Amino acid sequence: MVSNQKAHVIISGRVQGVFFRAETRRAAERIGVTGWVRNRPDGTVEAVFDGNPQAVKDAIAWCHRGSPMSKVEDLQVTWEESDGAFTDFSIR
Repeated sequence: MVSNQKAHVIISGRVQGVFFRAETRRAAERIGVTGWVRNRPDGTVEAVFDGNPQAVKDAIAWCHRGSPMSKVEDLQVTWEESDGAFTDFSIR
């Protein structure tokens, strides 16, 4: 059995005010990962994806593209140990 993975992601570019968080939640629910997404004061968006390793990679790949009106310039990913702390995907 493959154990779950967790990725902590920081997305920069034009990612606030362009429905990035709502679209990230929609994508995460479709892909099947849990976690959260939020805006940060510095203009970036922060997200945590937890789930099947391939699903987490798919969620990260979605973040590279972003919402239709966004322009993703950079993505930083930190891999962490999954702790199963999430039951759904939320906007914070």
